[in-house]
Amino acid sequence: MKAKTKVKIKMKTKMYAALMALSVFTACSDKDATGPTDFKADEETSAVEWKGSAPDHFHTGAFQVSGNLQTNADGKITGGDFTIPIASISNFDLTDPAIREQLLSHLKSPDFFNMAVHPNAEFHITKVEAYGNTASSANTLITGDFTMIGQTHSIRIPAVIKTENNKISADGAFRLNRLQWGMNSFNDPAGELYILPDIDITLKLNFKKSG
Repeated sequence: MKAKTKVKIKMKTKMYAALMALSVFTACSDKDATGPTDFKADEETSAVEWKGSAPDHFHTGAFQVSGNLQTNADGKITGGDFTIPIASISNFDLTDPAIREQLLSHLKSPDFFNMAVHPNAEFHITKVEAYGNTASSANTLITGDFTMIGQTHSIRIPAVIKTENNKISADGAFRLNRLQWGMNSFNDPAGELYILPDIDITLKLNFKKSG
């Protein structure tokens, strides 16, 4: 066999081996790569807490919440959708069961959430960005469309987001002006009962990796 032929054969063999190694490496990389991931809200440990106030008293309670988050390959949150069933509203501060039930029934009525017509509130994330403020421990600013009583408006929520062991937690606090969504009852400061426009909302959400 001529020397030139032997050289060509060796070169082809090396090229073939290199291509095979590259294809194996690529296959392994594709297999090990982390793509977009869904996280489902842990409904047993998640809640949306509320505090509604009048000039001389207040009430506190919570809603259940269901929904999910989406993350990209880097683990950053890219979106999410949540449902808050109005029927799940609870109260923390009243000890008399009859008075507590009276309050909850009133909150479900047309004076407030009008649950018979609008059984759910919903939140759709539209933007997630890093957040830094010396007056807050929040590390993330979540922007989204909040729908309540048939109206949708954009809100911004500073939150502390933590990711660990395929779990995500989101804790945040903000104020929601009920008048913006048309919850106008008891809005006269001179009336027999005056309820302040702002509702204090506290998020305590936990998510588990879907699947």
